[in-house]
Amino acid sequence: MVSKEFFAALDALEREKKIPKQIFIETLESALALAYKKQYGNAKNVEVMLVPERSAIRFLATLTVVEEVEDKDTQISLEDAKLINKKYKVGDKITEEIDSKDFGRIVVQNAKQVIMQKLRELENSAAYDELSEKEDELISCVVRRIDGKYVYVEVKQLDAVLSPADQLPGDKFYVGERIKVYVKKIKQGTRGPQVQVSRTVPGFVRKLFEAEVPEIKSGQVVIKGLVREPGFRTKMAVYSEDANIDAVGACVGNRGLRVNSIVSELGGEKIEIIPWCEDPLEFIARALSPAKVIMVEANETERSAKVIVNDDMLSLAIGRDGQNARLAARLTNWKIDVKPYSSVRKKMEEEETPDSDRTEVAVEDVGGLED
Repeated sequence: MVSKEFFAALDALEREKKIPKQIFIETLESALALAYKKQYGNAKNVEVMLVPERSAIRFLATLTVVEEVEDKDTQISLEDAKLINKKYKVGDKITEEIDSKDFGRIVVQNAKQVIMQKLRELENSAAYDELSEKEDELISCVVRRIDGKYVYVEVKQLDAVLSPADQLPGDKFYVGERIKVYVKKIKQGTRGPQVQVSRTVPGFVRKLFEAEVPEIKSGQVVIKGLVREPGFRTKMAVYSEDANIDAVGACVGNRGLRVNSIVSELGGEKIEIIPWCEDPLEFIARALSPAKVIMVEANETERSAKVIVNDDMLSLAIGRDGQNARLAARLTNWKIDVKPYSSVRKKMEEEETPDSDRTEVAVEDVGGLED
């Protein structure tokens, strides 16, 4: 017999977790059948049935009718079978109930363990199904613990780790704090769903803008490209087919309210928003903002461009450690070589000078940068 409280607990699980108790009953039946075989011999073909209405558990053994018995655990002779019922013939299956009073202790030990294990599996599966729709999305989660440089957060009752590589340089977290993360990947592992989250991928900034700018969420403004060096700088190209909508202005917001909110979330990361352009030469010039470009020469076959800027704009165009030109190259998907106007002018003057009067001078490529 199984206590009425056991089946009452299954009813409670069905109400609270919205999981049919039949799932638990079937799982427990399979587990108890395996436990019985382990206890009394693996050869037995045993089936377990829980009978909730009688608060009972039945152990059934199935035997196959044969002419001559070779395995007494799984077979019964035709002669013995006919003593049970004269209609039995070779090949028929006979099911008989096993009286196993000694098995009660094993039932008690296994029942709770099996039910809790199945519950965890079902909850993990439900969480995975729900989270699989959240891949490549921005979500809010709670910091549960911090172990050195690793931050462990809870996402829909599942643990996820925010590795050092996925944290911004200025990020500081506290246990119990609610933070925003980007769901990079969700996969089903041997110990349940594994969730990978990040705050450094470009998708994190993209989703922040989608959440903050209604025009992006509605599709009126489209993010054509976004590149970043996490914690330092982001370049984003935006576009709107509606001539009445200022795509850049929509992202910046009134008095910079929208973009400043995102900059704050990113710990002060600089964000440059530029209007996308179909003309690659114009787009390259815009991508090097805030520098003003004089001229762009392009080799479309090699997708490389030489960009000329005034000498006083050279450092601005290249950026600290080449960052501005590097991000512009990634945003446009062109190789960009930035040149100061003085070096170009000098080269032109040398080409106009007769060979006999020309002095060869090595010109240092101050602005050369390819990415």
